[in-house]
Amino acid sequence: MAVVGKLSARRVQTAKPGKIGDGGGLWLTTLPSGAKYWSFRYQMTGGRPREMGLGSEADVTLAEAREAARENRRLIRAGIDPMAHRAAERAEQRGMAFADVAALYIEAHADTWRNEKHRAQWGATLRAYVFPKIGSMGVNQIGVGDVLAVLEPIWREKPETASRVRGRIESVLDYAAARHWRTGDNPARWSGHLDTLLPERAKVRKVQHHAALSWRDLPGFMADLAKQPGSAARALAFTILTAARTSEALGATWAEIDLAARMWTIPAERMKASREHRVPLSDAAMAILAEMVAHRRRDTSPVFPSPRPGKPLSGMAMSAVLKRMGRDDVTVHGFRSTFRDWAAEATAFERDVAEMALAHTVANRVEAAYRRGELIEKRARLMQDWAAYAEGRSVPAGSVVPIRRGR
Repeated sequence: MAVVGKLSARRVQTAKPGKIGDGGGLWLTTLPSGAKYWSFRYQMTGGRPREMGLGSEADVTLAEAREAARENRRLIRAGIDPMAHRAAERAEQRGMAFADVAALYIEAHADTWRNEKHRAQWGATLRAYVFPKIGSMGVNQIGVGDVLAVLEPIWREKPETASRVRGRIESVLDYAAARHWRTGDNPARWSGHLDTLLPERAKVRKVQHHAALSWRDLPGFMADLAKQPGSAARALAFTILTAARTSEALGATWAEIDLAARMWTIPAERMKASREHRVPLSDAAMAILAEMVAHRRRDTSPVFPSPRPGKPLSGMAMSAVLKRMGRDDVTVHGFRSTFRDWAAEATAFERDVAEMALAHTVANRVEAAYRRGELIEKRARLMQDWAAYAEGRSVPAGSVVPIRRGR
């Protein structure tokens, strides 16, 4: 049997640089600086010799070190590697890793998000900015310093992305707290917390608005666009004529188009505000659809298909048309601003008519509900006038496009 208890408190205090043993695998190492630390040396059957740190002599007494060594010898007799056992204990104390909890949060909330793209963006931002820093950390270990380590490198360079990242960290940690995997305040909370440590996003960098074409220059632009070949050019013209967002236009399928009623109905799941949006189609928009109908294979087919069967044009297709035209000064989304400025400055249409044409929310919900049926008629006239202006044609006073009742 190995002799243990060789050291005394005095010998520990007066130990010279080097190693001295207490027996039973317990050793005290003294560094030239005078610092001392405990370790336990052992070897599992068939394994290699190992040395396990037990802590600094300043923090761990001789009696505590002996007790730790005694427990390790018990584990070895039971066939358990002390270092592996300690790692497992620490993992349990650390709790579930942030990356694992994030995956559970995304799965739990998948049905509440508008589309698969939003879910993918959630995971992508976490993988890019969060997991490299705190993904392997236990959710009950993450503190303010860890959150700042994620946010500070991107807070000034990518303020909008950083703001989303902060909110997503906060949501995951709130989820962990609700599942009792974490206690205490949320270190990613903004109000009354991180707002005292980081500058407001609006003060970091001014919001960069999408470059927009002046409405006065639109007829000339549309004439140049008409000369461009390909379905991407037709998609851009359709997007402009309907004042739609890029994703709305490129995601359009023939099932959404009622040619008889001259109406495009975009389902709620494809809309930013998660509400169905109806778009009255002008003569010019209908003419574009007449060109594209030759590509129609089934109702689920995209209106503006890509060379890949069954797939719509990519999000960059219309931007490529602008680049080909030498128009790096404008963006596809900016044409919505062109439309809004034209409606405000060159027409007598009420503000709400233009706002609803853009699928913006009318502030007063009661008013919005009351006026919905009336506005569709006015919006039909607005879109017809917009198309006539875009094509450089005069707008007949009081012209109204009749809406035929379809499906």
